[in-house]
Amino acid sequence: MATARRDGSGDRESPAERRRRNLPRQTGSKTAAAKSSPERDQKPKRAHQEPDSDDEKGRARARHSLKAAQVARLAVRQVHELTGREPEGVTSLERSETGWVVGVEVVESRRVPDSADILAVYEAELDADGDLVSYHRVDRYARGRGNER
Repeated sequence: MATARRDGSGDRESPAERRRRNLPRQTGSKTAAAKSSPERDQKPKRAHQEPDSDDEKGRARARHSLKAAQVARLAVRQVHELTGREPEGVTSLERSETGWVVGVEVVESRRVPDSADILAVYEAELDADGDLVSYHRVDRYARGRGNER
């Protein structure tokens, strides 16, 4: 199949000329670009369907469940945003029936020396998707006296 050149002659265009003009390569009756269009390559989207059996529900839940480290990071970030206090770390992490319960230690008050800082532990409850359901302070203590409570 001959392609017309810019100058109007019917001679075949060389591959170098085609690249310069940025034309797709002709193959058969369709161009290569048309064969691999983004619309054609995408799979049709399915409407959300509820799983039929308990086994399918379990597999669906496993696909959407978060790893413990991800949950811990989410809890630390959300407690920090809500309290405005600097997190020290995660003190506990437990899976519950509805999601996760995470203990986050924060610095309530900085002092000099550091051993006199006032720390607090906030318990954050997150659902299975990692969204914060509730949080509250469960303990408050001086950094150097954590075990004397």
